[in-house]
Amino acid sequence: MKFDRILKLAIIAALCGLLFSDSALAQCVMCRASLSHNANFMRNFNIGVLVLLVPPVSIFCTIFIIAFRHRKSS
Repeated sequence: MKFDRILKLAIIAALCGLLFSDSALAQCVMCRASLSHNANFMRNFNIGVLVLLVPPVSIFCTIFIIAFRHRKSS
């Protein structure tokens, strides 16, 4: 029963992420203005932003998984 609820919440979160995906690629106005003259550099900058996002997300997910596995031990 709990798994179904978690699965539904995960699906809803994924759909919300897809719905608001345009705003996820936006940088600040100054960065966008200074990089807009070169499309190739702008693409590389977007990839760099995503690469820098990986370590904090993986650390958070690791802590969450460890806490979830050990929730019944306390």
